[in-house]
Amino acid sequence: MKVALIGASGFVGKAILNELLSRGNKVIAIARDTNKIESTDENVTKVAVDVLDTEKLAAALSGADAVVSAFNAGWTNPNLYDDTIKGAEAIQKAVKASGVKRYIFIGGAGTLQIDGNQLVDGPQFPQEIYPGASAVRDYFNVLKQERELDWLFFSPAIEMHPGITIGRTGEYRLGKTSPVFNEEGRSILSVEDLSIVIVDELENNAHHQEQFTAAY
Repeated sequence: MKVALIGASGFVGKAILNELLSRGNKVIAIARDTNKIESTDENVTKVAVDVLDTEKLAAALSGADAVVSAFNAGWTNPNLYDDTIKGAEAIQKAVKASGVKRYIFIGGAGTLQIDGNQLVDGPQFPQEIYPGASAVRDYFNVLKQERELDWLFFSPAIEMHPGITIGRTGEYRLGKTSPVFNEEGRSILSVEDLSIVIVDELENNAHHQEQFTAAY
């Protein structure tokens, strides 16, 4: 399988890249600065692209079996909301122009719902990440109108961030629009196991034009 991975130099992107390569896949690893992509695997083709350059991005994606976007406009970016929306919409446009149909967007947990209410709207939601989370939510509403692409919107567990040292276990439980909680009432997943979820989905094609999530 050949997978185009956008944001391959980031926290989530690096983990997905490693998982793809561990299973013998070819990866078009896309980032603004490819010097931050450390892999020297012969199955990696590194491509430096600004996602807003949709023509160049579409050319880079062409020929892939699927596109995975781990795009992040940067949590400390003062224009985080606007840049997240613009970047995500540009990526979607480029995927359509490339001719690739399978598109997985790594979103956020804020779009998951409890009792019909999205987490991003809750009083306990961290205000420091609200601009990015609300932008991802608003982009999800755009993506839900997409009919040409075989898209997926993946929401990580509530606790999925640097500092989780569980590592790669290969264990997870899937959900759709609500968080998956363990017996302790936590929704948690390591970035390594998130990567397993994504690559398993690429191999199995179990979900189509919908949101899904995973946690232990």
